[in-house]
Amino acid sequence: MSEITLYHNPKCSTSRKVLEMLRERGHEPRIIEYLKTPPDRATLQAIVAATGEPVRALVREKAEPYQTLGLADRKWTDDELIDFMLQEPVLINRPILVTDRGARLCRPVERMDEVLPR
Repeated sequence: MSEITLYHNPKCSTSRKVLEMLRERGHEPRIIEYLKTPPDRATLQAIVAATGEPVRALVREKAEPYQTLGLADRKWTDDELIDFMLQEPVLINRPILVTDRGARLCRPVERMDEVLPR
């Protein structure tokens, strides 16, 4: 069985729902509570690349620092956005599911099916 990693926030209802759905389907993911154990730069860059989405797609807009830091401004480069996400892990949107088939921000939760092992 391939490894499944869930970047998880137990306080997030969407994150809890994805974990519940994974377990209902017989998967026990490696859970990383990214607020306690944030990814390093290389890992975060690899996750972004595996999603096929721009960095900005993984930045959590509802997080308080987003407005304070002015991250809606398009002046920020991908590297700068990653810097902010590393400094303030709350800016990493969740839940993110990583498998051998890629990575997905599971919003909506059904997006997890795009990368689950068949």
